[in-house]
Order: sequence, then structure tokens, then C-alpha cells
Amino acid sequence: MVSMRTIEDKAFLLLIFVVTLGFAWILWPFYGAVLWGTVTAVLFAPLHRRLLRVMAPRRSLAAFSTVLIVVAIVILPLTLIGLSLGQEASGAYAKVKSGELDLIRLFQQVLDALPAWATGLLDSFGLVSLGAIQERVSASLMKGSQLLAGHALDIGEGTFDFIANLFAMLYLLFFLLRDRDTLVARLKGAIPLRAEQLEALTLKFVIVIRATVKGDFVVALLQGALGGLIFWFLGIGAPLLWAVVMAFLSLLPAIGAALVWMPVAIYLLATGAVWQGIVLILYGMLVIGLVDNFLRPILVGKDTKLPDYVVLISTLGGIATFGLNGFVIGPVIAAMFMAAWDIFSESKQRAGIPDPSSSSARGSLT
Repeated sequence: MVSMRTIEDKAFLLLIFVVTLGFAWILWPFYGAVLWGTVTAVLFAPLHRRLLRVMAPRRSLAAFSTVLIVVAIVILPLTLIGLSLGQEASGAYAKVKSGELDLIRLFQQVLDALPAWATGLLDSFGLVSLGAIQERVSASLMKGSQLLAGHALDIGEGTFDFIANLFAMLYLLFFLLRDRDTLVARLKGAIPLRAEQLEALTLKFVIVIRATVKGDFVVALLQGALGGLIFWFLGIGAPLLWAVVMAFLSLLPAIGAALVWMPVAIYLLATGAVWQGIVLILYGMLVIGLVDNFLRPILVGKDTKLPDYVVLISTLGGIATFGLNGFVIGPVIAAMFMAAWDIFSESKQRAGIPDPSSSSARGSLT
């Protein structure tokens, strides 16, 4: 009887694994909607709780009001920025293709202003051959135009998929907010972990979501906005496009928006726009560069921040694996990995198992 019950239990666990895997496979086309619905629910949970206290016991109305606020302060502004960005990028592409914006001439101006040692260094990497560079630029433009023409239908389908995922995300967000307590209770009852382990992992998940989005994303958006503002003030073309690029790069620690404003400042200095170059360098160092140091501790807190090298590696790995969603998925997986091993180490210590890295453990082994 015992052996039969053991077989039945193992078969049931196998069934749970199979149906869970199948359910995840069905949801995979909308994993982005599930991810951002969960992230948005975590971020706006405090606001929803406040609305619920005012509107109690009308949970559906509180959840729907929260969704409307998300649409008003997040979705609509991002949509408008995206439309403006598309127009600006199309205009910049048209200028390059028509020759109005001559990248080769700009590159030549920078080369002429560089000292001999810098030119020699670039020459060693094959970066001063204007003919080769012109061929690469022309080939890239031709390839880009062909790619856009050949994938016009795919772009339309991508727009439809984006709208469908956005609707699914908002729909899911409503139920995650309204039924949060019930869902959390069911998950805690179903996950086979001890209560303290599950509590620690859940807390770490919430902290990392808030640190990644509320901290990293807000800081990146602010750095991008500040960069775009100074570009507009200095009369640099396509400031919104460069602002978005700087915002994305600001998500990467130890790299940041300087990868954009520093080369532009060097170009300004090399082409004779000395005061603009100096202003851009000072602004980049004293305003854009220091935003992270002052604002991140306020938004996130020093004790919730992952080491910069972990964030950098996990973010790059997440982007390579999951695309744009990897900005969140990578750091979350890294944080859960570290939290799980911390819990395991603490469990060993409570059980009296010596830590091999401790001096007493090393002494007992020698």
C-alpha cells in the first residue's frame, strides 16, 4: 500500500510538472504582457491599497481606477514619446540617405582635428580609411532601406502584436490588483517551501522589481531627458532620438549616457565649437553623471542595490536572451539566484553545518 501510494504521488507530481510546462508554453507568446503586468502590479500596489481604503469594499472599482491612472501617467506619455521618436528617427534617416547629413564629412572633420598619435591609433584599427567607411555606410543604408521595404507587413503585424500585448497586460493588471490577496495566499499554499524561505524570496522579488524599475528606469529616463535637453539647447540634431539612446545606455552601470554625450562633446571641440563642447562636458559630468549618485539612494535605498558588476552582467545577459524585457528579467533572476543561495547558506548555519569558508571550518579540516 505504501509503495503504491508513493507511485501515485510521484505520478501526480509528474502530472503537475507536465501541465505546468504546457500552461507556460501556451502563455509564452504573451510572456511580455505577463511580465509587465506583474511588474506594474508590484509598483502600483501601494497606490491601489490607498484607493481601496477610500473605495472599500469596492475592490473592482479600486483596481479599475488604478489601471486608468497607469494608462494616464505611463502608457499615454510613452506612446506619445514613441510616436515623436519614430518621426525624428525617420527624419534623421532621410537626411542621411539624401546626403543632407554627410557622415563621411563629419568623420573627416573629427580626424583632421585629432593629434597625430590619435590618428595613428585609429589607423592601426583600420578606422581612418574613408573609402572603407563610406562603403560600409552606403551598404548599411541600402540594407536598411531594403529591410524596411521588405518587412513593412511585419512592422504592421508587430504593431498589432504590441496592441494585443498591451491590452493583455492591462487586463491582467486589473485582476492582479483586485485579487492580489487571494492569489498570494494560493501561491504560498502551493509552493513547496518553508514559510520563512518563501517570505524571504518574495520580499527579495518585490525589492528587486522596485529597485530595477522605480530606481534604474526612473534614473535612466531622467538622465535621458537631461541629455536630450542639453542637446536641444546646443542645437544638436535629433535631440529626442539621442535622449532615448542615452536613457537605454543609462540602464547599464559603468557605461551610461557618457557613451553618447562624450563623443558628441569631442566632435564639437574638434570642429571648432569649443564653448558648446565644454558646456556639454561640464553638464554631462556635473548634472547627468551625478543624477545617479543623488537620486538612486532616494528612490531605491542603498541596502537594496545589487553590485554594479552583477547588474551589468545580468542586464546584458537578459537583453541577449529576452530582448528588451531582459532589462528587468536579467537583474531579477540574478537577485533571486543570490537570495536563494543566501537562504541556503543561512539554513546550513542554523542546522549546524560548518561553512568551509570560515576559519573554524578550515581549522577542523586540516
